[in-house]
Amino acid sequence: MKQQSAANHTRFHPLQHFVWLPLSFVMLLSIIIYIVYNVMHKTFSLALLLLLGVVILAIIPGMLARIYALTLQDRLIRTEEQLRYYMLTNKRIDNRITTQQLIALRFASDEEYVQLVERTLTENLSPTDIKQAIQTWRADHHRV
Repeated sequence: MKQQSAANHTRFHPLQHFVWLPLSFVMLLSIIIYIVYNVMHKTFSLALLLLLGVVILAIIPGMLARIYALTLQDRLIRTEEQLRYYMLTNKRIDNRITTQQLIALRFASDEEYVQLVERTLTENLSPTDIKQAIQTWRADHHRV
């Protein structure tokens, strides 16, 4: 497996990113064009609206499944990183740190984690800034 870093840690799922999403977009765009065409030629029918509804209803579950999985994973990462900070410092992590910052901090090694948390709080680093500041990258190959 390739060494993970800030430059290449984004994960793509080919079936979702390169098949489902493009096909969903093409289907939605096609039905909208077809509806406009039929309206312009005065051949519009209720069946076309039902077809648009079916296309939209086919897209929604895939989007929701992805959103639910990512939301749950974000909650788990937040809990893991709070525990990690406690294990390293024997103190609770400051409540000012955001979930997005914790998600970025998960890539930091234990040796630099506490210092990077403190720097994040002091400088209000963005998740991108945090990832770029990491010296020793801790890979996460289990992200949804």
